[in-house]
Amino acid sequence: MPLVEVNGVTKAYYTSRRKDWARIVLDDVTLRFEDNEFVCLIGPSGCGKTTLLNLMAGFERPTAGEILYKGEKVTAPSPERGVVFQEYSLFPWMSVLDNVRFALGSKDLPEKDKDNIARRALAMVNLADSADQRPNLLSGGMKQRVAVARLLAMDPDLWLMDEPFSSLDEQTRKKLDSDILNIWRVKRRTIVFVTHSVDEALHLATRIILFSQSPGQVIREWNIPAAMSRDLTTSEMIAIKKEITDAMPACACADVRPIEIRM
Repeated sequence: MPLVEVNGVTKAYYTSRRKDWARIVLDDVTLRFEDNEFVCLIGPSGCGKTTLLNLMAGFERPTAGEILYKGEKVTAPSPERGVVFQEYSLFPWMSVLDNVRFALGSKDLPEKDKDNIARRALAMVNLADSADQRPNLLSGGMKQRVAVARLLAMDPDLWLMDEPFSSLDEQTRKKLDSDILNIWRVKRRTIVFVTHSVDEALHLATRIILFSQSPGQVIREWNIPAAMSRDLTTSEMIAIKKEITDAMPACACADVRPIEIRM
């Protein structure tokens, strides 16, 4: 059984004037996500990549179709499905350690165990020495490492990552990409990662899924063996990158006028 099943999912946002008209963001999307995959979603802005992550997380419900997690319909958020957002989403009044510990609030564990788990998670993202600092003293890259540490502390089966490093400089972004790839190789969780960068997707993914412009539909998928070199200058990687860029749709703006939805 796949870890996650996306079955004929359509997501529409209805207008306030006409309840029978809507803007369709995702249109009849069907996907499967297996254990231990690292899947990157790419495509034009507004094609529904973030919306799909929100649906998988349980933050929103599909207009049509369903999403199953371990065979059960997703109807609400769950600690089994962790999210790293584009923004750092840290509590500025808490220390780095307490920000990570916060993710363990619902777990019935002794406080000492929560402290140890949080410190181990910070060590995995190379922030053990920053545990007592406040977020305002950290760089952007360090703040996002805290967000990743919070996910590590939760230890969900599914990681949903929405362009987590898009606001960072290129050097920091590449370093964090490599760190996430190394963590995935150790933890062997399923990661679904939204990005606009083909290079980032090639560096990280075992599978790349390309979406059309809005309303989002799956155009094509590429499987990249985990054992394949992530050197983007190899002939194999250059060929895959050309296939992806040739298949990418023009980044046209989505039609924001209400359209009729028939289901």
